[in-house]
Amino acid sequence: MNVKNILKEIEKVDPVVYDRLDTRRNTMKQFAGLAGKLALVTVPFALGSMFKKAYAGENRVETVFDVLNFALTLEYLEAKFYQMGNAAAVGGTLAIPAGAAQAAIQTIGAHETAHVAFLKSAITSSGGTPVAEPVFDFTAGNGTGLGPFAGVFINYPLFLAVAQTFEDTGVRAYKGQATDSDLMMNNDVLQAALRIHSVEARHAAHIRQMRKTNGGLVPAGVNVKPWITLKQSGIDSAAVQASYDGEEITNQATIEIVNINSQVISATAASEAFDEPLTKAQVLAIVDPFIV
Repeated sequence: MNVKNILKEIEKVDPVVYDRLDTRRNTMKQFAGLAGKLALVTVPFALGSMFKKAYAGENRVETVFDVLNFALTLEYLEAKFYQMGNAAAVGGTLAIPAGAAQAAIQTIGAHETAHVAFLKSAITSSGGTPVAEPVFDFTAGNGTGLGPFAGVFINYPLFLAVAQTFEDTGVRAYKGQATDSDLMMNNDVLQAALRIHSVEARHAAHIRQMRKTNGGLVPAGVNVKPWITLKQSGIDSAAVQASYDGEEITNQATIEIVNINSQVISATAASEAFDEPLTKAQVLAIVDPFIV
């Protein structure tokens, strides 16, 4: 979960939100300081207080809740997936290897559950209503249980493949909610935001490393790396491709990265240097088969 992106999206909805509070600089510095000093569970209440002050007596905050609830829906998806995976492992139906692999899945699951709690608290503290958790079908069968990922909680390589898809999609989804911003020039805000965002990025990289170690559902000749190469999923299933389409772009900010400044840089290497954003509509289309 990327707090910086959420704050940026709020500012996009209402460019003068920070003027309502104080100055933009002072408001962001104050919130960054709170995020650095308070426990994660306490931060939503500070965020909620900020929203209430900014939007007292207005309806504009409802649009802010849309942004937060979009993020919450994605976090529900991931949290429930890991909860069910860990339960299957304890029940003996999903053979997650004991030791480091099992500990990693448990830790990632705990992080996703914490993200759900964070967003729900932020919304509630602001006077909003968190969206209800959907019913999920992790076979991607729209409730039939017969989708392309049938057996996800009994087949460890398949479980890792779906986990990777969720994590990679999440990283691109959060980037899609952000635009270029001078928040990136504010070290205090950037540091506070990246404490949370980096957790999500590490999830994706770690799951990919676990898939490489396991080797299951990896097409012949494909090297699963901690990052996305071109638009390759590294998964032997066309059902995940929508999460990777568009990642082959090698042009950034109108500048072509391939062989830039006469350096020998391949399209493969250039594509690996950036995660490309997904729009809200694209993300909802990707996750729709998983929601009943």
